[in-house]
Amino acid sequence: MSDWQRDTRADYQRKGFASRSGYGRSPAFVIVDFINGFTDPTTPLGGDFAWQINATRQLLDAFRLAKLPVFYTTVAYAADMHDAGVFAKKVPSLAILQYGSPMIEVDARIKPLPGEKVLTKKYASAFFGTSLDLDLRLLGVDTVILAGCTTSGCIRASAVDSLQYGYQTIVVREAVGDRAPGPHEANLFDIDAKYGDVVELADALDYLRSFGGGVDFAAQAEQNFNRFWPRAQRR
Repeated sequence: MSDWQRDTRADYQRKGFASRSGYGRSPAFVIVDFINGFTDPTTPLGGDFAWQINATRQLLDAFRLAKLPVFYTTVAYAADMHDAGVFAKKVPSLAILQYGSPMIEVDARIKPLPGEKVLTKKYASAFFGTSLDLDLRLLGVDTVILAGCTTSGCIRASAVDSLQYGYQTIVVREAVGDRAPGPHEANLFDIDAKYGDVVELADALDYLRSFGGGVDFAAQAEQNFNRFWPRAQRR
C-alpha cells in the first residue's frame, strides 16, 4: 500500500468509511467482460490480463466444484451502433464489439460450461439493462463475487449496482484488471472504501472451500420462481 493510500485509508476509517460487509451464505460468481475484445492486447479496447485470467480460472474451479452459480457478461452492438447511445461517442472503439464478431466471445481460457449464463449488456454495469438481478434473486443469492475488466469501468459500475441491489459485494484483487495501474489502484481503493470488500484471491478461495457438497440451485430457482410468480398469475 502506498503512502497516499495508507494516509487516505486512515482518514476514511476515522470518518466511518472502509468497514467490512463480508460474505453471505449464498454466493454467485460474476465474470465481467473477459471477452476477446478486452483480453486481446492488440485490440483498441484490449489489455494484457493473463494474470487476472489465471486468478479467475482458480475461482471458476472453486465455484464449479461447489456447484455454485456462475455468470458471464459480454458487450455487443448492432452493426449501425444505434443501441450504443452516447457511450459510442465517448468510446468510439466500442464499434469492434458487434454481434457476430469473435471480439464479443468469452476468452477461451475461461470458456463457459453448459448452464453458465452469458448476459449481453450495452453499458458498464453487469446489472444495467440485463436480467442479472432477477437471475440472482431466483437463485437466492446474497453475495456477488466479481472478476473481470476494467476495474475503473465495468467492475466499478457493477460493484456499485451490486451494492445498490442489496448484495454483499466482493471484488477479488488478483482477478480484476485495467489498462493502466493508476485507474486500477484508485478504483480498487474507492470500491473497498464505499461499495464492496476488495479481497485477496486466497481469502476468496478459503471462503469457497467452506461449501462442501454443493447446493441444488436448479431446485432453488424453481422454488423462488414459484414464490415470485404464483402459478395462478401465469398466462
